[in-house]
Amino acid sequence: MGAFDVFSINTSGLTAERFRMDIISENIANANTTRTGNGGPYTRKVVTFEEKNDPHATFNAVLTSNMSKYNRTGMAGVKVGGVYEDTHTDYKMVYDPSHPDADENGYVHYPNVNTITEMTNLIDASRAYEANATAFNASKSIAQKGLTIGQA
Repeated sequence: MGAFDVFSINTSGLTAERFRMDIISENIANANTTRTGNGGPYTRKVVTFEEKNDPHATFNAVLTSNMSKYNRTGMAGVKVGGVYEDTHTDYKMVYDPSHPDADENGYVHYPNVNTITEMTNLIDASRAYEANATAFNASKSIAQKGLTIGQA
């Protein structure tokens, strides 16, 4: 790994966590949306991360690349693996026959968004973002110190 690859790793983490915070914010904003463009209630979205690499690379190619002293592939870090709808959590059903989206029994299907869970996830994502920012600043400080040592 090169001296500046750590910046790439940190920035990929910052970008991924920022995207995660955006999706969590979208979930919170739609916590009471009973009708979407598809006709049903909003469905909670979940972000997954995965290692940034070439999914078609063979084991031998990855091993050789990582064993190289001068690995400049830029493949280190994290990326968003996907955004998926949460189909495991049930929608909330509230009895409100006066609501325009109530079914024939008077129940309204509300999104499967739990605000407490989303706020907990938001705190987790913001802490991870802060950790990446701190690591980036520490790496920058180390690089700057290395440059000043080289000048002496």
